[in-house]
Amino acid sequence: MRYLFLILSLTFLYSCGSSNKLAQTKVAFANNSVVAHRGAFKKNNLPENSIASLKEAIRLECNGAEFDVRMTADDSLIINHDPHYNKLEIEKTNYNDLVKYNLSNGEKIPTLREYILAGIKNNNTTQLVCEIKPSEINKERGKIIAEKTVSLFRLLKAEQRVTYISFDYEILKKIIEINPGATTQYLNGDKSPEQLKAAGVTGADYHFSVFKNKPEWIASAKNLGITLNAWTVNTAEDMDWLIANGFNYITTNEPELLFERIEKSPVKKGWKLKWSDEFYKDGLPDSSKWSYDAGTGCPNICGWGNNELQYYTKADTNNAIVKNGKLIIKALKQTKERSAYTSARLVTKHKGDWLYGRVEVKAKLPAGRGIWPAIWMLPTDWEYGGWPASGEIDIMENVGHNPDTVFSSVHTKTFNHGIGTQKTKGLKVNEVHSAFHVYAIEWDKDRVDFFIDDNQFFSFVNTGKGFAEWPYDKKFHLLLNIAVGGNWGGQKGIDETIFPGVMEVEYVRYFQE
Repeated sequence: MRYLFLILSLTFLYSCGSSNKLAQTKVAFANNSVVAHRGAFKKNNLPENSIASLKEAIRLECNGAEFDVRMTADDSLIINHDPHYNKLEIEKTNYNDLVKYNLSNGEKIPTLREYILAGIKNNNTTQLVCEIKPSEINKERGKIIAEKTVSLFRLLKAEQRVTYISFDYEILKKIIEINPGATTQYLNGDKSPEQLKAAGVTGADYHFSVFKNKPEWIASAKNLGITLNAWTVNTAEDMDWLIANGFNYITTNEPELLFERIEKSPVKKGWKLKWSDEFYKDGLPDSSKWSYDAGTGCPNICGWGNNELQYYTKADTNNAIVKNGKLIIKALKQTKERSAYTSARLVTKHKGDWLYGRVEVKAKLPAGRGIWPAIWMLPTDWEYGGWPASGEIDIMENVGHNPDTVFSSVHTKTFNHGIGTQKTKGLKVNEVHSAFHVYAIEWDKDRVDFFIDDNQFFSFVNTGKGFAEWPYDKKFHLLLNIAVGGNWGGQKGIDETIFPGVMEVEYVRYFQE
């Protein structure tokens, strides 16, 4: 009997050691952030949470396939998002009564065992993102579901292939108690990265709006080694923001679209986001990021050297306000000082002084004869002398009398509009006044490339002939404004019926290589 006990003890220790070793083995999942929500179901009209949608996520080589676990009345673990299946309450119905009804593609509702086995077969790319649904009967039952789920992954030797997620914090704590090395992510969005770290939870998997409202949690999570996931992200705009901010995972019903956005993102090209304003907080623009050029440019109303007619106000919500996720700059027919119009000219503050990198601004432009919006850059320290010697980079200019054409230009001592030698190019852009477009530059020591919606249409190259041609080896800052009239904007007069003239800005982002 003593020998039998010894053999059983050694077998137990070996199996525990093997299990721990297995749990610590890392699988090299696909190198992307795409997590298919309930499998990749939408494009091919597959049932959510089906084995077919799981296999499609694997075929697409998504990094993860998310699915939902519930427990029936007779303690069977099955995959289904809603608490009801075919109008039957899952927790109060036996498994054999549920499988009488097939999914829309003819599959039966999968058990967790069947789902795991399908997920580890011929799969070297896609992790199983297992959401354990809280029990609607009581909290303890939720913990039992967690125990049974973890045990089944262990039994099937799939521990290294699973990330556990839940809205129930106690379920995640139970999983960590059972397996301290488990990968876990919390869904509810009410815990800071510091709280997650203290509890041993390895990831924050929150609705993307949580991170927009608390962007400081992004940096905090990265500093603490807490992984970042966001759900459920189905628009290109939200995907682009999450990609730019370096999220580890993005959970989506549109994995195919997310793959497209990743391929087109600056991050894919090697750029890293260093500064941004996404304009999430209503009110005046963020004073830690923006200041104002106020007035008319000089005491005798020189219109900033261009004979413009507006007065730029400072911190006036009539002319510059953040609302509903947009920066809104307004040019108004409104008398101030000796000017007949008011507007705003925003300038990036200290940390918005940049040397080389990618600058992009997503904006919708005002329309009308006499209006002159601009997205542009000026030198911070003017080390080569006053304008134009120290340079100017016009990322985007548009004048109302030439409404469908956007211009990009550079101005230097050798090349500037004052002597008619400026380097510039115009591009016709559809719906420039009714839709948002991304205006961007990529700037290094050799060249400045100009883009509209990822289309590179103009370049200015450093010929190595000195600062007179190339003053762009010093820090520059960004300006956003709407001018009224002026030498160019007012060439064909001003239509007094166009006011207010409004430029909307969805975001400003600065990347470095």
